[in-house]
Amino acid sequence: MPAFRCFAVFVLCGITSLVPMHACAQQQDARAFVQTIVNNELTADTNDHSRWMFRDANKVRGKSTVKLVVQTPEGDLSKTIEMDGHPLTAQQQHTDEQKMHRFVTDTGVREKQKTNQQHDDKQASALTKMLPDAFLWTRSGESGDETTLAFKPDPKFNPPTREARVFAAMKGTMVVDTKQKRIKSLKGTLIRNVDFGFGLLGKLQKGGTFNVERQNTGPHVWEITATHIHIHGHALIFKSIDEQQDEETSDYKPAPESITLAEAEKMLNDGTVAKRLGLEQQQ
Repeated sequence: MPAFRCFAVFVLCGITSLVPMHACAQQQDARAFVQTIVNNELTADTNDHSRWMFRDANKVRGKSTVKLVVQTPEGDLSKTIEMDGHPLTAQQQHTDEQKMHRFVTDTGVREKQKTNQQHDDKQASALTKMLPDAFLWTRSGESGDETTLAFKPDPKFNPPTREARVFAAMKGTMVVDTKQKRIKSLKGTLIRNVDFGFGLLGKLQKGGTFNVERQNTGPHVWEITATHIHIHGHALIFKSIDEQQDEETSDYKPAPESITLAEAEKMLNDGTVAKRLGLEQQQ
């Protein structure tokens, strides 16, 4: 927080003690700490070339799937092993295997996944960079190797994108691994309605929540292991927005170096991946 804002707080409150200045200094310290965390995250992300095999359980708008995923240099290949709490039927398994094979053999399908991932990565990086400036930060606790910080919107922040407008209307907490300076969790609640085009293009309702959890899966590698998003609203006057997603990933194991998509397909179909993840019973 700039010094003139601290001075304004001091004067407007009519307080003659140095408490507001002390609070401002604490806020500046917390923001500097968050900036260090963000810089470390961005550097680690740039240097992370690891690839994994893992289980992905995803529930979106009431429909659930469980997949086994193998990351390769050519893209991420997945095999569905469960839908809505039940193993796949023979027909569903056949359809899923055809979809897998098309990904392996069709460069257009792979290019689409790559483009989507690059877009998501770019958006995630942009929002991460906004963390220090979009919010007012305070340290709220320390325990062992964890530091917890509370955040709320900084009224002086001007969100540059629609995604940033939603992001900057949240308050919540961030838990950090103090030694590694990596984010362990980020939880937020939408504290006000967010309108787009005076509400005609879209409106997200106050009270929506998000919760992202991460775990240390390897040396200097942190992966998102849980994502919970529950946001309501409407768009274009009549279309409802019902962003309900609960996704959890687990059982991470390193994928073989330089594994090809064809090799990943074979390992998924013959049960090798399930065996390596200790999930044979779900295959």
